[in-house]
Amino acid sequence: SVQTECESFGGGFSGEPEDLLGQESSTHVENMSVDKKAVDKLTEGLLSHYLPDLQNSKRTLQELTQNQIVLLDTLDQEVTKFRECNTLLDLNSLFTEAKVYHHKLVNIRKEMIMLHEKTTKLKKRALKLQQQKQKEVLEKEQQREKELERERQLIAKPAKRT
Repeated sequence: SVQTECESFGGGFSGEPEDLLGQESSTHVENMSVDKKAVDKLTEGLLSHYLPDLQNSKRTLQELTQNQIVLLDTLDQEVTKFRECNTLLDLNSLFTEAKVYHHKLVNIRKEMIMLHEKTTKLKKRALKLQQQKQKEVLEKEQQREKELERERQLIAKPAKRT
């Protein structure tokens, strides 16, 4: 059970004294007689002393990693919200600009209608003036013809001889 706990934590412990002492001292260990039970008990004691702290550290690191993931997701959402706010600000400025141009177009349209009305009035007035002038010319012509006729009548006519 101690061996499986070590292996699950990432160690390759086989329970042999060489694993505890390392390769360099393995030749010295072979020369010494070591009680297998003592080695097992020392190993178990060492593991029981450090393994809970290491497992707690592992759990704490996993929790921290999970919290970091949650924080990164939250930060990403906040960044998205800020981008949306900037987009809304851009849209608001576009709508404001569109409103300004709409007012300009409305004013231009009013001005064009006013100019159209003025030109229509001017055309009517010009037509009336032209008709009035033609009427005056016609009246002058008629007046001149009347005067000529009157002059002809006033000119003495030779009497006819009978």
